[in-house]
Amino acid sequence: MATRGMEPVGEAVARGQRPIRVAVICDFLEENWPSMDLNGDMLCHFLQQDHAREIAATQVRPALHRRLMRIPLIRKPFAWNADRLMNRFVDYPRQVRRQRDQFDLFHVVDHSYAQLVHDLPANRTLVTCHDLDTFRCLLEPEREPRPRWFQSMAQRTLDGFRQAAHVICNSNATRSQLLRHGLFPPERVTVIHSGVHPAFAAIPDPVADARAAALLPLEASNAVVLLNVGSTIPRKRIDVLLRVFASVVQQVPETRLIRVGGPFTEAQLQLARELGVEQSVLVLPFLDRKELASVYRRAALLLQTSEAEGFGMPLAEAMACGCPVVASDLPVLREIGGTACAYCPVGDIGHWTQTVLGRLRERAEQNGRLKSSRHEALAWVKGFSWAENARRTAEIYKDVLQQSAPCH
Repeated sequence: MATRGMEPVGEAVARGQRPIRVAVICDFLEENWPSMDLNGDMLCHFLQQDHAREIAATQVRPALHRRLMRIPLIRKPFAWNADRLMNRFVDYPRQVRRQRDQFDLFHVVDHSYAQLVHDLPANRTLVTCHDLDTFRCLLEPEREPRPRWFQSMAQRTLDGFRQAAHVICNSNATRSQLLRHGLFPPERVTVIHSGVHPAFAAIPDPVADARAAALLPLEASNAVVLLNVGSTIPRKRIDVLLRVFASVVQQVPETRLIRVGGPFTEAQLQLARELGVEQSVLVLPFLDRKELASVYRRAALLLQTSEAEGFGMPLAEAMACGCPVVASDLPVLREIGGTACAYCPVGDIGHWTQTVLGRLRERAEQNGRLKSSRHEALAWVKGFSWAENARRTAEIYKDVLQQSAPCH
């Protein structure tokens, strides 16, 4: 509800009488996107902790309103998707419209929620862009054909996105894509890397380590563990992951693959069966951060086989835990991993296999090169700080508010 008698936006701020009131607009928790939740939670936490005198940050995250999901006779996938779209395009816009006058600035932390910009003062709204997947069916329809209804939904989101006063990208690679498609002029796009949650560290945590060990069968606890973290959507190239793993197992039979982030698709399961590795793969759901950190510390290698990424958070998390990384040779993953990771051409099974086997040999021989890479990774990943992310974001807030002032 708007506050009666409230001063025009920015006047009290300009006189230094109060901090900038910022609504940090987050995803529905029910969407179950850990990386998006992390961005909203950490930004809000460090703004409140380190910048309270300048920025009054309020996290906006309504509960998802269930309609069809309450009706037992309706199939769950259909009911979930229908409720999700109704909440995104009707309920959430209605809520932010009621809050327009309560804040000086609005920050939508997930670009796939940019349809909300239509219901906010665009000249006082920022959006964080993590990748262009949401808009792929419009920008590159030959790569991702979609039905007309989906394109219409994506178009409304894209139209809202383009109205934003400023965009924060969490990687230079994503910024380059935005500029290449002509979505924004360069001066309206700033790169601010995401941070790594403090839970991810190389120091053992006895309680979390015990919980993580309980998730693993006895055989896996003594195995050479290859790890993959994230979803199983097509761009993650789980097919490459499974084929590389199958090749490695042929030469190092005690190797096991742990996948964190939900179940395989039926096609991926079928491939695992065909390759004969189904019994050597352990699939875990998304874990508590401390438990996940323990799994990183236990792993011999993290494998990131994606063909496209917006940031590559598992790389940063793994490096912070002292876990070596082999990743696809993508500009964004080189940006995040630096020289501390090993890189392989996307989809090149032979190159991947030889690289993984080489790293495992270094580990078995306690090779000095692997130890040096670990130290390099721990030093490099310190640059991915949520405190620094919040500091730089606060500076962008001030700039955007200053530029919007003549409108009020």
